[in-house]
Amino acid sequence: MDTLRDHLLARIHATGPLTVADYMSDCLLHPTLGYYSTRDPFGKAGDFTTAPEISQMFGEMLGLCLAQTWIEQGRPARFALTELGPGRGTLTADVLRVGRAVAGFVEAAEVHLVEASPTLREVQAASLSGHAPVWHDTVDTLPELPQFLLANEFLDALPIRQHVRDGTEWRERLVTADGDSLTFALSPPVPVPELAHHDVPDGTLVERCPGLPGLVASVADRVSGGGAAIFIDYGHWRSRGDTLQALRAHAPEDPLAHPGQADLTAHVDFEAVARAARPARVSLMTTQGVLLERLGITARAQALARGLTGAALDAHVTAHRRLTHPTKMGDLFKAMALVPPEAALPPGFDP
Repeated sequence: MDTLRDHLLARIHATGPLTVADYMSDCLLHPTLGYYSTRDPFGKAGDFTTAPEISQMFGEMLGLCLAQTWIEQGRPARFALTELGPGRGTLTADVLRVGRAVAGFVEAAEVHLVEASPTLREVQAASLSGHAPVWHDTVDTLPELPQFLLANEFLDALPIRQHVRDGTEWRERLVTADGDSLTFALSPPVPVPELAHHDVPDGTLVERCPGLPGLVASVADRVSGGGAAIFIDYGHWRSRGDTLQALRAHAPEDPLAHPGQADLTAHVDFEAVARAARPARVSLMTTQGVLLERLGITARAQALARGLTGAALDAHVTAHRRLTHPTKMGDLFKAMALVPPEAALPPGFDP
């Protein structure tokens, strides 16, 4: 089988239609044909650009946020500075760089990265040389240390299942074969107990992410013993219809068009994050733009702008706007923080 499409069609012919979650899993993480297994997808030469790659200010603000939280929790002598889905390692590198301004913070940090892609692990090793990062396949092997954890655009890549309301039951949206093409179909009606609280009209599509509750609960369990976790992703308080999307060469396309060659994501249900995070203390959901402004990004942008002119200044101003403006990433991306039950929330977050 030369392509992931061939693999998927053979699988469907052998065992039947795939759930959307199974389709996403193969597309993103098939060991030899999956999207993240075979490439560095970031930047102009890739398919998308994340906030840490847009400007150093993003990582600086979050780094100082974590450092202040570390101070408020008594400056633990050892802690895990953890990132889930660290991309090129840019965010963690910026956190460590700005963290040098806080006495003892970097010296106390052990860098841990949860990353499934061998290709990206190599890039991260180069970005974080000198910090001896330790890689993990899942959060379950993170060390028993206070966890100061960042997850930027990580939850959106967790595979989802999609269900359509049909009377008192649900039909599941599946991926099946149509000749040599892939297409969507609906299963026969089946009960879905996980959606019992969703009172929606017939025909409404609802998404759920089976892997999210366990992952968030595991993070919350570790954070409850000390530290903080900050999740930043695009999404809403509750699932809003079909949000499965594909990006290829910085442009949206049909999620079934080029399996294994496009990034697949879905909007994050932050209500599900909050439900899974207890007994940790959970912040309100806030927008990325509001969070970054509360953390001081505009003052930092003004300071950096003093040494810039011409095209460099224009790019800097554009980056600040892209990260914070409501019509850009400012409102699309949301943030939520977890801390131990009796701890203060990180700066910028509301109880």
